[in-house]
Amino acid sequence: MIDKLLENIQGASVEMDKDLSKFSTMRLQAKGDLVTVESVEALQEVQKRFYSESLDFIVIGMGANQLLKKESAIPYLMLKFPFDKKILESVHDTYTLPASVRLGTLTSHASKFGLKGWEVFTGVPASLGGAVFMNAGTGLGEIGELVSKVWTVKSNGELSEHTINNSSFSYRRNNFLERGEIIYQVEMKHNGLDKEVTEVIRNYLARRNATQPMKEKTCGCVFKNSEFKGQPCPAGKFVDILGIKGLQVGGIRVSETHGNFMENFDNASFDDVTALISIVQNEMKLQFGLDFELEVKAK
Repeated sequence: MIDKLLENIQGASVEMDKDLSKFSTMRLQAKGDLVTVESVEALQEVQKRFYSESLDFIVIGMGANQLLKKESAIPYLMLKFPFDKKILESVHDTYTLPASVRLGTLTSHASKFGLKGWEVFTGVPASLGGAVFMNAGTGLGEIGELVSKVWTVKSNGELSEHTINNSSFSYRRNNFLERGEIIYQVEMKHNGLDKEVTEVIRNYLARRNATQPMKEKTCGCVFKNSEFKGQPCPAGKFVDILGIKGLQVGGIRVSETHGNFMENFDNASFDDVTALISIVQNEMKLQFGLDFELEVKAK
């Protein structure tokens, strides 16, 4: 039992068989063991003990872009590091931030002071670490463009520092983390100041609210966009062409508002979502010959 494995680690706590439905933005039926760490030192020790027993785990942040299982045999790990918001009271050339800080907090700072570049994660319901891990983005750009350094704890508990370059990220993924390596701190940069950033953020939020089911229980975009002969193939557009908006399995349905979103309208489960995903992927392949990879993590 992991509660015994991880006992006596200062800054780490274990909750067994915990209801995790509120730990994902889709609010799926979910239960499992949750490990919460509140310091880098605690994270190192947790990593070492998991590593010594060859145990897997799943990192969760705000639970966007993740599907949690109804009964998970693999423990979940959450970072809950302290964050001194004084750094956001003024403008800096770079910002060294804990991985657990929410992007919404950073968007508010960008809007207040006009930080160019930080508008790219407007409306993304994620923690900084999770966003960097998958190079989250919007129609305004990707977060990887604004990252200069990343600090991590490796699977064996060792600390590591990554200096970011042009090859560190690609579409919806990072290219530098090893298996089991966890981001605990990020250095962010910006592209100067521009008072128009506030208006850009306001307008983009309004557009997202009008075109995406922001008030529903979703995981964000389900599929990565594809391409054919160098031409972009937006997943939502192709779902719309298929005419399957509103299609449902159990308590989950394809959103009527945006085809690349699925809504939990009636206590949906992991199995409901993965079944609907399979149907949509198969129809995409059958009708268009296109493979749409998952953007959401389903494990």
